Amino acid sequence: MGEQAVTGTGTGTGTSKGATTAGMIADGAPAGPADVSGAGMSADAGATSAAAAPPTGAPAGGGAQSRTADVVPGPGGVMTDEAGVVTGELTLRTEYADGQVVLRVQYREADEWYVVTGGKAPLADPAGLDAVHTIAVGLLNRPEG
Repeated sequence: MGEQAVTGTGTGTGTSKGATTAGMIADGAPAGPADVSGAGMSADAGATSAAAAPPTGAPAGGGAQSRTADVVPGPGGVMTDEAGVVTGELTLRTEYADGQVVLRVQYREADEWYVVTGGKAPLADPAGLDAVHTIAVGLLNRPEG
């Protein structure tokens, strides 16, 4: 069975001004782009560009924030700027400050933190911190090898 576009003629009881296609045009006029600056992309929905609310417990002003998670990297470990490769049970911390996100790891329960090589990037909106942290955990946590 093939895909079909669902279209209307605009002659029904609604207020449509012409043919419409499901998911593309709702009122005869294309939607404008929406700003999703924290994710580095834009969405083609007609949403307003109101800033998303920060996560519970996060400062509303976009100040310094961080997220942590315990991870077990795969056999190659995690390359760091200061210590080279670190392996075993680690804690990952994703930090946001001054428009930049930084990934750091430490041996679980240790005091020293090491910057993950290549783990620094600009992040325009602190609301994107949770997404960056979730992706970093997904990439680095490989307990099965």
